[in-house]
Amino acid sequence: MGAFLSLLVRCWTVDHPPEPPKSREAIKIGILGTGWIASRALITPAKSHPDVIIAAVASRDKTRAEAYARKFNVPIAYGSYQHMLDDPAIDAIYNPLPNSEHYEWSLRALKAGKHVLLEKPSVSNTLEAESLFAYHSSLPTPRPVLLEAIHPRFHPAWSEFLSLISSPHVEKVDVKFNAPSGFFAKGDIRWRFDLAGGAMMDIGSYTVSCLRDVFGAEPVRVESAVARAAKWGDVEEGLKAGFRFPNGGVGFIDADINKTSVWGLPGVSIPRVVVQQREMKVEVEGAPEGEIQTRKRTVTIWGFPGAMYHHSIGVVDVNVRKRASDGQVLKRWTEKETKKAYVWNGRGTESGKEGEPYWSTYRYMLEQFINRIKGRDGSGVWVDGEYSIHQMKAIDAAYVKAGVAIRPTSSFKI
Repeated sequence: MGAFLSLLVRCWTVDHPPEPPKSREAIKIGILGTGWIASRALITPAKSHPDVIIAAVASRDKTRAEAYARKFNVPIAYGSYQHMLDDPAIDAIYNPLPNSEHYEWSLRALKAGKHVLLEKPSVSNTLEAESLFAYHSSLPTPRPVLLEAIHPRFHPAWSEFLSLISSPHVEKVDVKFNAPSGFFAKGDIRWRFDLAGGAMMDIGSYTVSCLRDVFGAEPVRVESAVARAAKWGDVEEGLKAGFRFPNGGVGFIDADINKTSVWGLPGVSIPRVVVQQREMKVEVEGAPEGEIQTRKRTVTIWGFPGAMYHHSIGVVDVNVRKRASDGQVLKRWTEKETKKAYVWNGRGTESGKEGEPYWSTYRYMLEQFINRIKGRDGSGVWVDGEYSIHQMKAIDAAYVKAGVAIRPTSSFKI
């Protein structure tokens, strides 16, 4: 009963966090656009951060911006994106615009000297990624902070999961992340090619990031890719692909933003990553002379995108003790363990390892964004420009293999 009550309290507090007083040096953030994601990804997490103030929202429609500002208690509403960028009181920008506008408005924000928290995927394709991050790198130091918001990577659960894996020994990885049919309405921006929509450009980007993190390397090629055309719109609603990595291992992704089940009902599944490692020799203290021990490990994380609500990390080790001389199996046994990590192991003792059980993946990410702006120690988790460029390369490669057009390149020039 205690564990269940703890679960309920944590889930409630994720969306209703405490609101400490704001510091005098708080970073003032403006939101580009009035999309629903900003409330979950920034407005709610910012409530518990004393160094963050949501200061403004901008829309091309002033009336819409004003309505949004009233709904979320945002002080200033702009009827122009550029007007907000021109405001010297705004320190940073959150860019959750349609993917097709990430490139232009992130460049404009950087040029205006604003820090940028940029929704994933960073841009529409590799060319844009290389251009955006090259421009960022060319700025004089101290340059504005630019971060692609791949939020699950920032939660302690993901770091705990990766700590249980030996990347060189990974043999196979399966990543599944599906959204049930009907979750994204027919008129949603995700169904439009001209806005750089599609399954791979949405939750598919998380699946690609998962593979790259687990292998600790970039894929050398895409071995298979099959896209399923959307029932409406001109993009794919699902894509499955297999990537080969430098160690010979293979990673499979299943990304779907319109998943159905039997009789066409919405398909519901828990996002998961399953990692299978090759058999590897392990050192055992006090092992008998002439014997060796090996281990074949499988590690699974359930619920990684929403780890703050509930997640589970399962470890299954198949152990074998053998005679070294001829490989004769002397003993075989299986060990199982379940882990969770809602806060950092070093919380309270290590700088940069701040956190609370109710902190969402977005709140942990916001912490590191502000740490970087203020030059403070962080948790060690970050998404740099090189990571974001390789992310788009992998997405584009999957599209090419599937015979699907890469999303269009912006004509904007800085």
